[in-house]
Amino acid sequence: MTIAKVLSPAKVNLALHVIGQKSNAYHILDSLVVFANVGDELSLAPHSGSIHLEVIGPESDNVPTGEENLVIQAAVLAGLTEGSLTLKKQLPVASGIGGGSSNAAAVFRLAQVIPEDNGKSLGADIPVCLFGQAARMRGTGDVIDPVINLPDLFSVLVNPRRQVSTSVIFETLTTKNNAPMSEMPSELNYQGFVDWLKLQRNDLQSPAMKYEPMIGRILDALAATEADVVRMSGSGATCFGLFSTKGRAQTACRDLSAHHPEWWIEPATLS
Repeated sequence: MTIAKVLSPAKVNLALHVIGQKSNAYHILDSLVVFANVGDELSLAPHSGSIHLEVIGPESDNVPTGEENLVIQAAVLAGLTEGSLTLKKQLPVASGIGGGSSNAAAVFRLAQVIPEDNGKSLGADIPVCLFGQAARMRGTGDVIDPVINLPDLFSVLVNPRRQVSTSVIFETLTTKNNAPMSEMPSELNYQGFVDWLKLQRNDLQSPAMKYEPMIGRILDALAATEADVVRMSGSGATCFGLFSTKGRAQTACRDLSAHHPEWWIEPATLS
């Protein structure tokens, strides 16, 4: 039996500026998106009958396997009529690192099909997840420009295993016409990139911290590791710290895991 398998990587918003809102309620974004070398895994095996989804893995609790799962929706859009999909869930659910969107993009890769709208009908993050490399994502997720020459980025990703509703966070955002990201200079070394990134924002961080105060605790814990940049990704609750070396990131990961075994904590290389 032939089984195809792909990584469904975590999507990390290093910066996320909300710069407007359209009349149809869609928010206009300006975001620097990178992808981690950790994520869920999706496999497709032959199976007679209709398409079937099984969810396994350490973060699989309460993950639906029916039509409400983006994996099934993407399979339908891709024209998959039969087969057995297995999702190994290793990323926390509703965590601000694009798990569902990345899973949908993984379906399109497995099916070797790219929808006309790049999957945007299923979610604003799916096109950039389908792109799958560092990018500046603008508009309502439909404008994607590659970002090249990023320095090596070593990180620690932390989530308290508490789900955060993206729609609620956007609804509670009071100012929706914020300044866009400043232009990132080309050929930056690590320190130059860090200096630039510190001047950017995640406009969803403040409302998310009010919705889930644990985010503030995570940010404080990451700051205590002397990470060079500490910020929340997406609509939360996952936060990240950036480090200049893999060793520094691994040390921070060990220290955080020792003090907070109840949290999801992963070292990751971002690109």
